[in-house]
Amino acid sequence: MLLGGHCSGGIKKALDNAHSFGMDAVQLFVQSPRTWRFPEHDPADLEAFRTRREELGIGAVAVHALYLLNLASPKKDFYEKSVATLRLTVDAACAIGAEAVVFHVGSHLGSGFEAGLERVVPALAQALERCDGTTWLCMENTAGTGGTIGRSIEELAALYDALDQHKRLGICLDSCHLFASGYDITDRAELDRVLSEVDDSIGLDRLRCLHVNDSKTPLGSNRDRHDNIGDGLMGEKLGVFLGHPKLQGLPALLEVPGTDEYGPDAEQMRRLREHYAKATKRGSARKPGKTARRPAARGTRG
Repeated sequence: MLLGGHCSGGIKKALDNAHSFGMDAVQLFVQSPRTWRFPEHDPADLEAFRTRREELGIGAVAVHALYLLNLASPKKDFYEKSVATLRLTVDAACAIGAEAVVFHVGSHLGSGFEAGLERVVPALAQALERCDGTTWLCMENTAGTGGTIGRSIEELAALYDALDQHKRLGICLDSCHLFASGYDITDRAELDRVLSEVDDSIGLDRLRCLHVNDSKTPLGSNRDRHDNIGDGLMGEKLGVFLGHPKLQGLPALLEVPGTDEYGPDAEQMRRLREHYAKATKRGSARKPGKTARRPAARGTRG
């Protein structure tokens, strides 16, 4: 795995923040997470990002789309802002050479999954048209709160099929969300079953990145509450997820509160490396600051 996490700082500072924490992979926002306004990025900053990434040896980059997005919203204005923002996010991700744009599909707000699907599909089709040979659009599974779409592998597969298994459409699996939505990934047999379901309905080649988060709430709670590595209810058993053979080679990204509630930091990376070393029975973890080898991209269907 390429171990890393979500870092603040955007296009100008996230890479250096990630490097200072000893990360091999990074996830970032390309706009403020608190507002719809999308910045007009200076082309020089976009090019500088690509150069700096090579200098630091960051093996994988993911952009997380704005949390405010709701591609299933029945409210016209909200829907249109969501669609436009996702398009701009994909454009920026392509410009910096990111491998993935990770996003939450949204909520049908009580109108039902099928009604939501009718809105989501054309929205994603527009974004997928803008993906290039490097950047994929990756649906993230949800914890299952309210009318959110993507709470199960079955729902992700329905979206994948509705978009004709587009060659740049992938998924991102979040350990906390899986646990909260009722998948006990601390049990090896259950995780085997989950990954078999993913392979049968979507294809493991479409799994492009992972979010590695412990959970503050119990199995099946449908509550999205991330906890620091080792502090949550999965604890040491999060190693079942980290160590699974079918998940190796992927970017594994922290989205945890961190030591001071400012997000992933050096201490959380130390814990993640210790968990990973134990889960994979490696004698020692990579020392922070070393250059990570970028993994070969997985093949694609169709």
